[in-house]
Amino acid sequence: MGISDTATSGWDLVRSRPGTFVVVLLFLALGLDLLGTLLTGEMAVADLGSLLWTGLMQGLIIGLAGIGLSMTYSILNFANFAHGDYITAGAFTGWSVTYLIAGFGAADAADLLLLGAGGSVFGAGLDIGITTTPLAILGGLVVAGLATIAIAMGVDRSVFKTMREAGGISLLIASVGVAFALRYIIVFIYTPSNRGTTAANLVPQFDVWVIDGMVQINAHDLTILVASVALMLGVHVLLQRTKLGKAMRAMADNENLALITGIPTERIIQWTWIIGGGLTGVAGYLTVLWRGTITFRLGWFLLLLIFAAVILGGIGSIYGAILGGVLIGLTISVSQVWIPTDFARAAAFGIMILILLLRPQGIFAGRETA
Repeated sequence: MGISDTATSGWDLVRSRPGTFVVVLLFLALGLDLLGTLLTGEMAVADLGSLLWTGLMQGLIIGLAGIGLSMTYSILNFANFAHGDYITAGAFTGWSVTYLIAGFGAADAADLLLLGAGGSVFGAGLDIGITTTPLAILGGLVVAGLATIAIAMGVDRSVFKTMREAGGISLLIASVGVAFALRYIIVFIYTPSNRGTTAANLVPQFDVWVIDGMVQINAHDLTILVASVALMLGVHVLLQRTKLGKAMRAMADNENLALITGIPTERIIQWTWIIGGGLTGVAGYLTVLWRGTITFRLGWFLLLLIFAAVILGGIGSIYGAILGGVLIGLTISVSQVWIPTDFARAAAFGIMILILLLRPQGIFAGRETA
């Protein structure tokens, strides 16, 4: 093929997919602009490193929570809008246990379980942190996962199971109702006030040298990194190496065929809630550990970002949810180079739309559990 033929083919591609051409040009322009700001010294490499690290932390949390949502869609074929409030419920129950363990004997048990509602107890006053109260953090992390599993299975047994044959739209509407019910039960128990949860001044900081400055990483960042990566690897092994994982993938591909071949579909659904619920509760707990504050709107604030990650990665793909979460987290953080912080979430949805113009079916394309 000669130069003229190559040019003709390229022009045909531009005419047939102008949206793709515009997206590529936009990404190229942003990349060149970022490189220019680094080369001219307008922005330090260390500052970019800090943004990337922050984006990675947020992306890991979104990706971890997105696994459960993606699994639900793969197996049950509906978008669960209660997923965000599962995150909130897991966070509150886990932190109740953390407060109780960290403050045992130092404050009233009821005040501790209610996370100091009314200002009776403060997380900073209890010196809560991964290095100062490791048993309290570990205990809360485990309980957050177990409590969310119990809630998810309870809701499935009482609401979703009875509607299983009604179709995805009916289940989606029911999940919206479940979300509101859970949210205001949490408000009733814990009150709507936001509160701090950790003693930020006691969290060890580590300085990592990056060319022209330092990137600060703290112990809670490392906790999120280790816990998220370990759980994601665990899900990968489960799906690829175990009988349960193979059954889940078979059911995601074709539920009727899975039923005919003797796969206990109802049991697989239960395991979907167990695995997805556990990961969701842990994600909620880790979010609070990282931010240092908790609010009853926690899951709602994350839900749309989680949906964006799942759609971006390819609806139904576990790996797509993880990669989509990381991309969304990095976009929110790095976009602050060009736009104000208040618009960072909008940038995440913008990047989702742009990438879907290039690949409408999502990065990992296909309704698969893995």
